Amino acid sequence: MADMRRLLVSLCLLATALWTSLPARAEDPATLIANTLRIESESRLVADGAVEIYYQGRRLTAHRLVYDRAADTLTIDGPITLTDGGDTVILASQAELKADLTEGILRSARVVMSQQMQMAAAEVRRIDGRYTDMSRVVASSCKICAGDPTPLWEIRAQRVVHDQQERQIYFDRASLRFGGVPVLFLPRLRIPDPSLKRANGFLMPSLQSSTTLGTGLSLPYFVTLGDSRDLTVTPFLATKGARTLELRYRQAFRTGEIELTAVGSRDALKPGQTRGLLSADGRFELPKGFELTFHGETVSDRAYLLDYGRSDKDRLTSRLEITRTRANEHISGRFLSIQSLREDEPSDSLASLFGDMTLKRRFSLGPLGGQGGLTFQTHSHTRSSDDPFDTADDADLIADGRDVLRGRIRADWRRDWIAGNGLVFGVLGEVTTDLYHIGEDATYGGTYSRTHGALAAELRWPLVKAGKAGVNHVLEPVVQLVWAPSGTEALPNEDSVLVEFDQGNLFALNRFPGSDAVERGARANIGVNYLRQDPDGWSLGLTFGRVLRADDPGQFTTGSGLAGRSSDWLAAFQIGTAAGLGLTNRFLLDDAFALTKAETLLSYDRPRFGLEAGLLFHKADPAEGRLIDTNEIVLDGRFAIGQAGWQARLMNRYDLKADRASNAGLGLSFRNECLSVDLSLSRRFTSSTSVKPTTDFSVSLELLGFGGAAPGPSRQCRG
Repeated sequence: MADMRRLLVSLCLLATALWTSLPARAEDPATLIANTLRIESESRLVADGAVEIYYQGRRLTAHRLVYDRAADTLTIDGPITLTDGGDTVILASQAELKADLTEGILRSARVVMSQQMQMAAAEVRRIDGRYTDMSRVVASSCKICAGDPTPLWEIRAQRVVHDQQERQIYFDRASLRFGGVPVLFLPRLRIPDPSLKRANGFLMPSLQSSTTLGTGLSLPYFVTLGDSRDLTVTPFLATKGARTLELRYRQAFRTGEIELTAVGSRDALKPGQTRGLLSADGRFELPKGFELTFHGETVSDRAYLLDYGRSDKDRLTSRLEITRTRANEHISGRFLSIQSLREDEPSDSLASLFGDMTLKRRFSLGPLGGQGGLTFQTHSHTRSSDDPFDTADDADLIADGRDVLRGRIRADWRRDWIAGNGLVFGVLGEVTTDLYHIGEDATYGGTYSRTHGALAAELRWPLVKAGKAGVNHVLEPVVQLVWAPSGTEALPNEDSVLVEFDQGNLFALNRFPGSDAVERGARANIGVNYLRQDPDGWSLGLTFGRVLRADDPGQFTTGSGLAGRSSDWLAAFQIGTAAGLGLTNRFLLDDAFALTKAETLLSYDRPRFGLEAGLLFHKADPAEGRLIDTNEIVLDGRFAIGQAGWQARLMNRYDLKADRASNAGLGLSFRNECLSVDLSLSRRFTSSTSVKPTTDFSVSLELLGFGGAAPGPSRQCRG
């Protein structure tokens, strides 16, 4: 009956629409729905019970409404809810509004923006459908619980104006309070409303403290330069005299984006000098599926990044690259520039400029069968020095001025046959031709060519067993016989000095990572793989094997695990569970089962707890630049504290050989629907002639609910 009565009232209203004159224009009709409707005089209409008005995208709900035709006003009794078609909702107990709902007064009102920011006011005035003028206001984006009505933070103001067109909120005589305690008074304050992603103004400051610079404050200012550009200006002042100005410029284009950063500093560490950094990043989509990316960075001196806690990089790499990857094809071209920040590495004898071009294609070989590949590659690198000899400045057995230009063509092929009993027989091979031109080198200067090939026969026998409850086991022994010439001409090796022996290249034809060296001689790669998969989500993988050679080519160092006629034993396993636990381990063991290398990685990822830990051991190998054993542990963890949004972090890098930490850090963060706090403490224990051990502390605080900042988990009320 109630629904029928509401329908009849609505029809009655439509029949008398000309009399009511609620719609301002014929093309914008108003709709009024109520439980009861009565006309008390020629100019007075009263609607009672579940009143709803729809007009020009606005919606109002109330308990009672009185329309005065002569004054063209609405007198409304609440509870009242007014939405304007956007993200703003006004709640009130009583209101007097114009018939089009664009102007008027609402009393005991609350304004909710984007379901985040709430403002309670004694009185709210609607002006021209654009401004919301509030008096005696309390604003916050924090959830308020009945048992604890004080929000984490609030802004109290005598007057607040919300400009819905410009999406700005203006506070007059405002005070910021935390837990009800005033901490800051601001005569004037302007902030963006939650629907605005970008606006001119100050961003949240951050406090930093270090033993090198003292205590300092950063106060970023954000400037919009149209819809696609912006600039952030960040001054930083510290108690020990450091002064820094950082500029960050961003621009979005139709096909890409760029970001430019410039930082200048003056401090007491290097009196009278201007220190700083420059960086540029960008990405653009080019015609025919190509993509252009670039990254460039440079600093004024070796210690700047560490002194200001920006990075612990010891080399800076700038890059310009064009790539395209499609089915069976990859094309790339790039230029690289390297700036060394290491104390013992002269920059003029370091290869600092690189150029590469690569074309790779995969294809079927038709009647021959199998899959083939063709790679064409060019490479060059230069040094700023023109000395053709290796001087005592670095003593690295490389001429200080050596420049290299290389061209390469590589073809590879593989085909497999499967027997009826499941045996997989494969034949694979590759041929590579290199052409080198070496300059500024008294030993290797000149033009060289090298052609090298390898041919292998491989036998695999995957044995599959289906266990109980859907568990699958796969055991696969593998034997691979490789023939390669042993008399290939030796060329200077710069890009293949460090060789890793792992489960990924146990059955590879060439284990050198670069192009300067190729693996020579006949050999047998033998091993076994095992995989267990459980439908409950956990898996176990094992690999065990080694390399046996006809003769020792003398190409590998003892630290690589590949030296001699017989390599070290490779043992690797990997465990993963549905609960987020992962464990990866790799060992290299000699015939006496002494460790050459060991790497263990442990990870555990859950919503309230996360851990990443690593244990590394590398045997000393002067040929790889390790004069002593490397033995260290790395730990990075996080865990939630209680249910209130607190999270702790721990980071440590410890050198077990030297029995001291190299880096350590602690962090504490809090985030909920209205507040984000981050505190971090770190200590760097290492030192050099240009940097000293330092301790850094930083604090950042952000009030969420402004300018589209993403809120965290909402506060949970108790009781």
